[in-house]
Amino acid sequence: MVRNRREELYVTVPSLFRCPISMDVMKSPVSLCTGVTYDRSSIQTWLSQGHNTCPATMQILPCTDFTPNLTLRRLINVWLQHQTTTASSLGAVTPSLSAVTKSEVVEIVKSINGEISQLSNLVKIVEFVKCSGENRRFFVNLSDAIVNVVGVLVDCDDVEIFESVFAVLDLVVSENGVKEQLNNEILRSDRRVLPKLLSIFRKGKLSSRIQTARILEFIASDADSQRKIVEEQGLLYELHVFTSTETNRFAIEAGLSTLIAVSTTRLAKKELIRFGIVQAIGKILTGSETARPVVEKSLKLLETVATCTEGRTAIGKCEECLSAIVTRLMKSTRAATEHGVAVLWSVCSLAGDTAAREVVRKVNGLTKVLLVMQSDCSAGVRQMCGELVKALRVGNNNKNYSKSCLASYDTKTTHIMPY
Repeated sequence: MVRNRREELYVTVPSLFRCPISMDVMKSPVSLCTGVTYDRSSIQTWLSQGHNTCPATMQILPCTDFTPNLTLRRLINVWLQHQTTTASSLGAVTPSLSAVTKSEVVEIVKSINGEISQLSNLVKIVEFVKCSGENRRFFVNLSDAIVNVVGVLVDCDDVEIFESVFAVLDLVVSENGVKEQLNNEILRSDRRVLPKLLSIFRKGKLSSRIQTARILEFIASDADSQRKIVEEQGLLYELHVFTSTETNRFAIEAGLSTLIAVSTTRLAKKELIRFGIVQAIGKILTGSETARPVVEKSLKLLETVATCTEGRTAIGKCEECLSAIVTRLMKSTRAATEHGVAVLWSVCSLAGDTAAREVVRKVNGLTKVLLVMQSDCSAGVRQMCGELVKALRVGNNNKNYSKSCLASYDTKTTHIMPY
């Protein structure tokens, strides 16, 4: 309802424009496989909390992917423009989408490190920055806004407050200059902020753990920040546990992305191998409903681990992992296939692991590699495929093996017989 001095204007929002979860007008409508449309932020929160059902129909979701509903988005934008024009012509003030004003946020930022109302003030900031890109830019441009919000973590032991801090940071991290500020503030040795992250991974809500993992990925932007994260006692292990034990797609994807970002040193790779990351990824890859982005990141992390001797050895000993890699070739994204070929090449060709070669042969790996060679893969991957073919043929006691593989190889070449 919009009120002015002369009259009251009642605005009826079409039910189709409201998100079934938040009941607010949708800003970014997306549709699930069930056909029901939700606001993107609402459904992402629902799924990140571990739900695997459609909130409106309670049907089990065979797939948690969603598609932007562009037609509905255009209709909502046209309707909003019409409402704004109507309100302006009547001399009414269009109400703000956020109940928290800019002046309130300015005062909150100044006093956020006081002992009074920290949690409620953080919740107000979250509400404000969630509202619009303009609000996010206003917040990050306030003097010491990021410094003061991160500063809340220093002398606090309340996990709920930790979660609210990272909810704010996750919403604004993509704004200009924020990543650099976070890198400086979170990784400062005198502030001891990194240990607070352990509490979130151990005791926090799933959505908060996903947000924290994303922040870690963002700040792991150079060798020094990656080293500090890896050397923080217990943090790499908690990231491994988070990635390998969660069933939520967004959680696994966030965990894998962070592990890829920080696993640039041999120390990090060796630690992950010791924790059992190879076996964990093997289980992820064998899942029948594993989403494509998760498959791609899983194979990319394996490729990273395979750059060290310990990684190649661990992969070679994990039959489940090797079989899953071969199965995933040509069945996911091009990048995933290329990561998979790189892993097989590292183990079977570079390391010359004969036991691994035998496992790959048993699951029809030679045929799969030949298929990849025929695809539009990069020159480097095609070269690795060629070396893999040689490696898989060497030492094979079955003379008819290569012939049988080629017999099942569906070539695209058309042979024209002469007259």
